[in-house]
Amino acid sequence: MARIVTVAAAQLGPIQQAEGRQSVVARMIALMEEAHAKGATFIVYPELALTTFFPRWYEEDRSKMDHWFEAAMPSAATQPLFDKARAFGMAMSFGYAELTPDGHHFNSSILVDRNGTIVGKYRKTHLPGHVEFDTERSHQHLEKRYFEPGDTGFPVWNFEGGLMGMAICNDRRWPETYRVMGLQGVEMVVLGFNTPSVNSQRGAEGLDDRLFHHRLSCQAGAYQNATWVVAVAKAGTEDGNHLMGGTLIVDPNGKIVGELDHEDDGVLVHACDLDDTVFGKETIFDFKRHRRTEHYGLITERTGVGAPLGR
Repeated sequence: MARIVTVAAAQLGPIQQAEGRQSVVARMIALMEEAHAKGATFIVYPELALTTFFPRWYEEDRSKMDHWFEAAMPSAATQPLFDKARAFGMAMSFGYAELTPDGHHFNSSILVDRNGTIVGKYRKTHLPGHVEFDTERSHQHLEKRYFEPGDTGFPVWNFEGGLMGMAICNDRRWPETYRVMGLQGVEMVVLGFNTPSVNSQRGAEGLDDRLFHHRLSCQAGAYQNATWVVAVAKAGTEDGNHLMGGTLIVDPNGKIVGELDHEDDGVLVHACDLDDTVFGKETIFDFKRHRRTEHYGLITERTGVGAPLGR
């Protein structure tokens, strides 16, 4: 019997610096209503879904950026989103900037079940960018200044009748992200992203190249771990800074089964059969039969490039 998860990839268009959370949550609810009308039972929103992409701005006093962070979840601002999801019986996932009670700052994402209960949390592992203002860049990307590397690892949850994992933005570019979840049998990876359409250190790498690398990463991760991948963008021009779109859903064979062709608010709905993961997991990517861990030591022994073993 098929195990169908009808997922809605809920892309958000730009969120300007002046736009408040109440307005953003209203937009998210409107997307949820559209997804519900199209039969979705699980909705996925982008990274930092509640705010503009604030790491583009340098602030000497980091505490002055705390107003972009959520000290509680759900909060008064986000409670209507949780209430609507519970009323629809719809599961959801979204990303936000998390400020913990003991003062830690993370780029986080959550899984929320159909009863409106948070059942999983992931904190972004692979933080891109830099710490100090960089005069050589065309624009700043200060995630390393405002966030700490995540401390959750890459867990997988029993969720919506299958095995679900989360990642955030730059994580999708790292094969280790998918493989750690693949070794837990993951059947669907959901991830949000806010990706500038131009590389700040290489201006010739523009939108076409950025979208190529995005698709390549998601498709490779899906195929090599026989899992669905649902990747959701925050897109468009925020306060003069352009973020690419590219919201898409990839099947366990690495094929894109749907992609939004715009940068506005919108939903991409697809019925994903989790049993489509079985063939790959039992054949070419049957890890138990085929992996040779005795040769993989460098993956965890080194972070940077070292001397070649065959010298």
